Amino acid sequence: MAVAVHQPKTMRWIALGAAVVAVAFLLVLATRDSAVSTAADSPLLGKPAPEVIGQGLEGERIRLSQLRGRYVLLNFFATWCVPCLREHDDLIRFQNLHAEANDATVLAVVFDDEADNARRFFAERGGDWPVIADDRGKVSLDFGVRGPPESFLIDPNGVVISRIIGEVDATRLENLLRQAEAVNG
Repeated sequence: MAVAVHQPKTMRWIALGAAVVAVAFLLVLATRDSAVSTAADSPLLGKPAPEVIGQGLEGERIRLSQLRGRYVLLNFFATWCVPCLREHDDLIRFQNLHAEANDATVLAVVFDDEADNARRFFAERGGDWPVIADDRGKVSLDFGVRGPPESFLIDPNGVVISRIIGEVDATRLENLLRQAEAVNG
């Protein structure tokens, strides 16, 4: 009989312990930054970006180094990626804000997707920036991209200054540019 008396107390302690763990987990989730857009560390930060060379969606040869002299947001995306769909209007807004001054641009890399899908995507949703089809995944590997969307902000000298995992928004990109310009003078 003594075993039966102690068993309910043990179960209560287990339940209480599980409740404490669950509350702690919820507190962590509630107080952390949104996973929608997270600045992340990268071994590339502060170093020259790997050269990106690829075939554009219209068959042209595109090189990252051709864009030197302005900030470049190197954006890895896929047409099947829901956060990529959500961030697309913000990328258009960012591109349009900088089109006249020509001080920043977007360069997109198709991640694990077909070039035909990307052509349709841009035809339907707009977007006026170069897009590279990364058929073999070399560009993604060079930048250590695990999945879309992921973006790298590269300064006018070709140095990687920020890595963003998750979808971007135009306001956050503008803030990153202002911070970079303040540092670079």
